[in-house]
Amino acid sequence: MSDKGSTNPVFALVDCNNFYASCEKLFRPDLRDTPVVVLSNNDGCVVARSKEAKALGIKMGVPAHLIKTEIRRHRIQVFSSNYTLYGDMSRRVMTNLEAMVPRVDIYSIDEAFLDLTGIERVVAFEAFGRQVKDAVYRNVGLPVCVGIAPTRTLAKLANHAAKKYPATGGVVDLTDPARQRRLMARVPVEEVWGVGRKLSAKLQAMGIATALQLADTDLTTLRKCFSVVLERTARELNGISCLVWEDAPAPKKQIMCSRSFGRPIQTLPDLEAAVAQYATRATEKLRKGQQYARELMVFVRTNPFRPGVPQYSRSTSVRLVNPTQDSRVIVQRTLSQLRSIYRPGYDYAKAGVMLSELVDDTGLQDDLFEPANTDSSDSGKSERLMTVIDEINLRSRATVFMARAAGLAAHAMRRGYLSPAYTTDWNALPGVG
Repeated sequence: MSDKGSTNPVFALVDCNNFYASCEKLFRPDLRDTPVVVLSNNDGCVVARSKEAKALGIKMGVPAHLIKTEIRRHRIQVFSSNYTLYGDMSRRVMTNLEAMVPRVDIYSIDEAFLDLTGIERVVAFEAFGRQVKDAVYRNVGLPVCVGIAPTRTLAKLANHAAKKYPATGGVVDLTDPARQRRLMARVPVEEVWGVGRKLSAKLQAMGIATALQLADTDLTTLRKCFSVVLERTARELNGISCLVWEDAPAPKKQIMCSRSFGRPIQTLPDLEAAVAQYATRATEKLRKGQQYARELMVFVRTNPFRPGVPQYSRSTSVRLVNPTQDSRVIVQRTLSQLRSIYRPGYDYAKAGVMLSELVDDTGLQDDLFEPANTDSSDSGKSERLMTVIDEINLRSRATVFMARAAGLAAHAMRRGYLSPAYTTDWNALPGVG
C-alpha cells in the first residue's frame, strides 16, 4: 500500500439489501430462509421482496391480490409497510456510516454516498468497503453492498455489480479504469443511474445498448439529441466527477402529505379529520426544515379504478397573507379550502395537502396592506408553542394534535399485516421464553 494517496475524489455507495424485507426478517429469525414480501399503503402492491421471494419470480409492483395463489403455495410471509420501524433502522445505519467517514450524503432511506477521498493512504478501498459492510451488519444487523468508484454514477454501477455477482462478496472497487470498462460492457444502458427504460429505448434506437457505449458516445451528440444531464452522465462514466457534493440537503421547494384511505369516505367530518392530520404532518416537516409556507393546496379524489362508480376529483389552493409554519393556521386554511371543494354523494378514496412557495426566516416579508401577523396573533408565541408541541411529539408520537384531526379512523391506512415497532415502542420489544 502506497504512502502517497491521490487527491482525486472517490465515492462509495452503501445500499441496504432488500431493505424493508431485511428489516422484517431481522426480528424474526424463524423467517431466515422464508420468502418475504412487503406491501405498499393499504396493502396494495409488492414494494419489497426478500431474495427468496425474488427467486420465486414475484415481481416488484405486482398487486397483492394477483399473487394470492403463490403466497399460499410457497408460504410467502406478507407484511404491511412499517414506516416507523424502517425509519428507525435507517437512522441506525446512517449513524454507523457517519462514524466511519468524514462526510456522508444520505441519498434515500436505504442508500448513502460516502466520501472516501484520500482514504487509500490508510487502507485499500476494497478492504475499507468490507469494514463498512461488516460494521453495519455487526452493529445494526442489516446486510449491505458497497460500490466504490471515482464518480457517483460509477459507484452506482459498482454497487449494482456487488449485488448481482455473489463472488464479489458484496463489495466492488471500481477505481481502476480498465475494470470500469469491463463492467460497463456487461451492463445494459437502462441500468445506468438516471437513464431508465424510456430514455434507454431512444438510446438503443441509436445503437447505444450498454453503459460502455454510452460512455464512448460523442458528448456533443448526447447534448444535442438529449440534454446536458445525459452528457454529464457520460462524463461520470468516464471517471470525471460532475455532481457537486452536498454537505447539507437543498431546501425543499414543496412539501406534500397525502394518503389513500383504508376504506372510502363519504362524509365531510371524516374528510376533515383526515385532511387536518395531513396538514399537521406537512407543517411538522415544514418546521423541521426551518421553513415557512406562502401557499397551500388541497385535493380530494375518488378511485378512478372502480368502474361504474361516480367519479370526482378537485383541488384548490390559497396564498397566505403572511408565510407561516403554525399548524393552527395551516389546518384552519386547509379545512376552509376543503369545504369549498367537497361534494356529497361520492366515495372519496384519497386526499392530500401540499405546502409550496417555501422560504426560510430571511425570506419573511409582511404584506404592505395588511396588519402584521394576520395569520397568527403573536408570531413569537406561535413559534414557542409549535416548538413545545414538536418536542412533546418527538418523545411520544402524536400526543398533541389539532382537535379536528381527532375523528373516526376511516382515513387510516389498511395495514392488516403490520409488524410491531420493535425499536421504538417499549410494549413491542421482543420477548424471550
